[in-house]
Amino acid sequence: MDHAVQVIIEHDKHGYYAYAPGLKGCQSQGGSMQEAMKNIREAVELYLETLTPAESKRLLKKEVFTTSMHVSVA
Repeated sequence: MDHAVQVIIEHDKHGYYAYAPGLKGCQSQGGSMQEAMKNIREAVELYLETLTPAESKRLLKKEVFTTSMHVSVA
């Protein structure tokens, strides 16, 4: 069964850092965006395999919303 999992990917001078905020400690990285996405998908799938069905159901039913906003900085 497919589920949506919120993933955040940040870019810095070392590459791309990816993490799933709803899955505590589930993180990965990559030298490119594509590599980071591939690696975090694998990390999420492995993480979910370690959970009991009740834990999985509780974590996967959470809704996480993100947005971007423009701010002025003096």
